[in-house]
Amino acid sequence: MEFVFEFESQLIEWRGPAPFFFVPLPTELSDEIKALAKTLSYGWGVVPVRARIGEVDFTTSLIPRLGVFLLPVKNAVRVPTGIQLGHAVAAQLTLG
Repeated sequence: MEFVFEFESQLIEWRGPAPFFFVPLPTELSDEIKALAKTLSYGWGVVPVRARIGEVDFTTSLIPRLGVFLLPVKNAVRVPTGIQLGHAVAAQLTLG
């Protein structure tokens, strides 16, 4: 069974050895996905997803952090969609 979710959130940056960009999922959506994660996660609490931002489809894994999930957004997605730090991002996720 597939589960499809849509949400909008602001692109954030996580500084590390290299900058990484993420879109945090809203708390309510994160809670809903946590309930599904038991059957979908492949370990460490990460959840594989198919995602769509703008016209770009990609696969990645949601990462649990500070009570919500983060959707990683690589430059291969960010650059063609014109998304920059602080922009509002509308995303669609498909789980399962």
